Amino acid sequence: MTPRIAVFAGALTALTSPAFAEIYRSVDQYGNVTYSDEASDQSETVEVKPITTITLPKLEDVTQTEAAPEADATSAQPYDSIRFVSPGNDTAFHSGNGDVEFQVSSSPALREGHLFEVALDGAPVGQSSSGSVMVRNVFRGTHQADVHVINSDGVRVQSGNSISFTIHRPSAQN
Repeated sequence: MTPRIAVFAGALTALTSPAFAEIYRSVDQYGNVTYSDEASDQSETVEVKPITTITLPKLEDVTQTEAAPEADATSAQPYDSIRFVSPGNDTAFHSGNGDVEFQVSSSPALREGHLFEVALDGAPVGQSSSGSVMVRNVFRGTHQADVHVINSDGVRVQSGNSISFTIHRPSAQN
């Protein structure tokens, strides 16, 4: 084997072999525990389990706002309207525990395999085929709610109107 091939094979082996480092635990005379990658006279080897990692998809890959392929070819929007029935836009109300029940509807009625999805301040908080979504422990203040219709794959078929509402809750300081 030529020296050039030997160096290449050694580098390839070093890059492809998993890197395992020993971890050592030691306790000094005062009871202080230290961890190190170097062994000492008083140290013991610590068994470290492999770390499980996952790679999440990019937000743009998950969030799709285009019409689903099952939409009617004759109309760009499968629903004439998607709207909040309650709470009303620009309303304010008291809720001691912070629970808010959203009532939504569509015209025509929700199609089979579709769900209403309610988002509160940009984050999805619930899905329903009945048109009723209960959200618990909403913080006091003004919020924006959005309603979408999603298909069985979780893809947004169509979005409805947005509403703004203010929730009043008692303060623990009062």
